[in-house]
Amino acid sequence: MEDYKKLAEILVKHSCKIKCGDRVLIEQSNTDIDFLIILIKEIKKAGGLVFVNNIIPEISRELLFDVSEEYINQKTEFVLPDMKQIDAYISIHGTNNIFENSDVPTKNIGLNQKLFVQPVHYEERVKNTKWVILRWPTPAFAQSAKMSSQAFSEFFFRACNVDYAKMEKALTPLKNLMEKTNNVRITGPGTNLCFSIKNMPAVKCAGKNNIPDGEIFTAPIKNSVNGCVQFNIPTVYNGTRFDNVFLEFNNGKIINATSAGNTEKLNEILNTDCGARYLGEFALGVNPFVDKSILDILFDEKMKGSVHLTPGSCYAEANNGNNSAIHWDMVLCQLKEFGGGEIFFDDVLVRKNGEFVLEELFEINPQNFL
Repeated sequence: MEDYKKLAEILVKHSCKIKCGDRVLIEQSNTDIDFLIILIKEIKKAGGLVFVNNIIPEISRELLFDVSEEYINQKTEFVLPDMKQIDAYISIHGTNNIFENSDVPTKNIGLNQKLFVQPVHYEERVKNTKWVILRWPTPAFAQSAKMSSQAFSEFFFRACNVDYAKMEKALTPLKNLMEKTNNVRITGPGTNLCFSIKNMPAVKCAGKNNIPDGEIFTAPIKNSVNGCVQFNIPTVYNGTRFDNVFLEFNNGKIINATSAGNTEKLNEILNTDCGARYLGEFALGVNPFVDKSILDILFDEKMKGSVHLTPGSCYAEANNGNNSAIHWDMVLCQLKEFGGGEIFFDDVLVRKNGEFVLEELFEINPQNFL
């Protein structure tokens, strides 16, 4: 229970900073009841008022499977007023099947993103509430990570219960460096990619909106991306798994996209709208305890020694003008055991084989958190 209490305290005190009178919505699925009770008690202790929505993934799938634009608009009209009354939002989801939505038509998922997720979550929740999202370690989650339940639980809490105050401080020199940088170059097996981040803000992520956390992100200048990237971490997008995704860019646009055995589906998603073939995010993962892929983007994008690039919509905090119904983080791990690689800022080597090589960035390296 010590791990439960520490995680609950992070969510209440660090992530959402719950104060007296805050209306807190917990949306959960397949979460341990003991943890939920501990979390509710922590919120009450801080003076918050707690409301809980229980989500059933199988029901969510059924509602999406045969869906109309009219229905989604009605759903938004029903849910949005409630979201406007909330001060803080905590999402905790454990999955029994990461492929639950694999047979839901892509167009339905796109409609839901555009007409429901965009106005309710991106426009209202993200902009107007204190919020944090995390997963819960279910047996199915452990299975997808190819770990025993006990080993996965230990991995989960190590990755989640990080010293985020220390992480945030360590990321400050990197933020300053990125905001002075014009050109970025990423190299590695199958990868030689260049783009500009000139005058783009860099945002430190240290436990405020994601648990686990550990990244710093910005966005490429929309039309500046050229070259190619070979991702080496599998990705699951809306219930479909993609391996060895390869993207080629010309003046910002993805002109060639392949995936082992799933190229047609990959391109179907990238054809969702005009913005889906441009990047909305560039980020570096720095969580010292995420050292393997577990087929969950909330973890995989935080892998130490990783970089992720995101076809689709940008974030408001680093706005490069790209808008899309999709936001798809794709991860390249540059640790030596994954094939290595380098990142250059204005032709200066910043990270090699997943480790920062500039003295002012040494504090971010994993050994300083172990």
